[in-house]
Amino acid sequence: MTEGLARGEDGIVRCFWSDSAPEYRAYHDVEWGFPVDDDRRLFEKLCLEGFQSGLSWLTILRKRDAFRTAFAGFELERVARFGDRDVERLLTDASIVRHRGKIEAAVNNARRAVDLVDEAGSLAAYVWRFEPDPQTRPERLTWEALRELAATEESRALAKDLKRRGWRFVGPTTVYAFMQAMGLVNDHVEGCAAHESAARARASFTPPV
Repeated sequence: MTEGLARGEDGIVRCFWSDSAPEYRAYHDVEWGFPVDDDRRLFEKLCLEGFQSGLSWLTILRKRDAFRTAFAGFELERVARFGDRDVERLLTDASIVRHRGKIEAAVNNARRAVDLVDEAGSLAAYVWRFEPDPQTRPERLTWEALRELAATEESRALAKDLKRRGWRFVGPTTVYAFMQAMGLVNDHVEGCAAHESAARARASFTPPV
């Protein structure tokens, strides 16, 4: 088997990381790398990437439903209205990651996102401005090539601009993981069954403006 790929019990070849847990397999097959233009989902992913800092994505994925309940479905306006009492409530919620800095960052980022929507029309319209030019992407996305993409010029630019706007927990590596998940890049390794599926989804997707 080519490096970076694994054949599952169902005979399907996938990116190797998706073979380590059932939750990963489902996430890999239908979510990761497929283009998203829904503000709620984009905001949720930015928040959860921040919560992942220092943890595994599997830990966060298994808590995702609890996070959605705790954070009002990640609806921007509702989270933006959270106050000190909500922060204290979340700090006692054992079903999520109880980290004051990350919780306060999520609330802060919701407020910054509302401001951004007022300016750009939608969070999606803003985020998709940072989609990389296809000409700058590796000609063949091998595992070796993917290992060089922990952060990119575009993720550094997006992270810098978000920080300028007052967002927190949005470093270049965190932002690149967000871009991978939300389909701004297709980082399914060549040979993975989802690589072509994600490519077809992007080909039929019109980025918001």
